[in-house]
Amino acid sequence: MAELLNLLTAFGVSAPAGLNAYLPLLIVGLLARFTPLVRLNEPFTWLTNEWVLATLTVLLLIEMLADKVPGIDHLNDLVQTAVRPTAGAILFAASSAAFQEVHPAFALLLGVLAAGSVHVVKASARPAVTGLTFGLGTPFLSLAEDVVAALMTLTAILAPVLMVVFVLVLAAVAFSVFHRRRRPALS
Repeated sequence: MAELLNLLTAFGVSAPAGLNAYLPLLIVGLLARFTPLVRLNEPFTWLTNEWVLATLTVLLLIEMLADKVPGIDHLNDLVQTAVRPTAGAILFAASSAAFQEVHPAFALLLGVLAAGSVHVVKASARPAVTGLTFGLGTPFLSLAEDVVAALMTLTAILAPVLMVVFVLVLAAVAFSVFHRRRRPALS
């Protein structure tokens, strides 16, 4: 059971990096530094260094601002195409106690896949939202993504079993929104 919880935590902290690379890194780093809730695998204890935490804070502020401006958010997504999966890889490998006996490259690959797949969905949907709302929906969607990334990261750490519920609820909401948009309007 402990291995399953560790696996859920690892996926739960790496996947939201696909929405916002720096927010999950900062949350994990702060919790590892100041609480017993997170124990990082070596060599990833550098995430708790005060200079790393300060740098992540600055990068988070830059990303959060850039992601709220229509047009710039697309450029930001392009730049983040390499950063977000890398952050997911670091988070998965740093927090995956279940994979200590497995080669670290496998843990890194799983983190890249988790964050990378979330990033692809986000970057693919963003132009449609910008176009449909004439850019007015961009800041609201970006804020929602930041909230989801933070909640998902905290849920993965505090109650990893709830990650299953969290993912199912997000999938149901996404399906509902997609299904509603695809349904032809009845006149």
